Amino acid sequence: MRVLVAEDDEALRRQLRDALAASGYAVDEAPDGEEAAFLGETEPYDAVVLDLGLPVRDGLSALRGWRQQGIVTPVLILTARGTWQEKVEGIDAGADDYLAKPFRMEELLARLRALIRRAGGHAAADLRCGPVLLDTRTGRVSVDGRLVSLTAHELKVLDYLMHHQGRVVSRTELTEHVYAQDFDRDSNTIEVFVGRLRRKLGVDVIRTERGLGYRMDAG
Repeated sequence: MRVLVAEDDEALRRQLRDALAASGYAVDEAPDGEEAAFLGETEPYDAVVLDLGLPVRDGLSALRGWRQQGIVTPVLILTARGTWQEKVEGIDAGADDYLAKPFRMEELLARLRALIRRAGGHAAADLRCGPVLLDTRTGRVSVDGRLVSLTAHELKVLDYLMHHQGRVVSRTELTEHVYAQDFDRDSNTIEVFVGRLRRKLGVDVIRTERGLGYRMDAG
């Protein structure tokens, strides 16, 4: 999953980036509202962490711009003051959730996981596809109760496919969502990760749709 962090406080932005990366997210950063608005319009994110008090262009303006363009990426807004007026403005502008500073990183990560799950139509923290179970809180994967050890990139690929079960996901889409913007992307490596996943899972749940991509399906 790929997340945009729009925060002007460099220390906090670094903390957010490191915490999200440690949790398996590909992370892009924006230090001001202008860059955040541009990245949100041009890059495919699974979620955005958006500070409202951004320089150059405020976060609320960027958020309104995305929604006016029909961009429905889940947005978690950060507000310094935590006043109810600011929260209401953010929600009315199209935010999906909010968090007042200071906050605990564990809460931000939990809220972000919930936003991404809901965007994919999943309510529970555990995602299941046939015998395959993914705990989005811990990143643990099991097949019929047997724990499966995956590398970080294998887990990112499986995570995205599990969140989008039942539909075809192209290699390009997978590449865009498991790597950050500054990563040297190669869609051919996705094929390698899918092959490893199939071997490790040992069950036929990742189907190849020839010429189109992959589909996670237990049926």
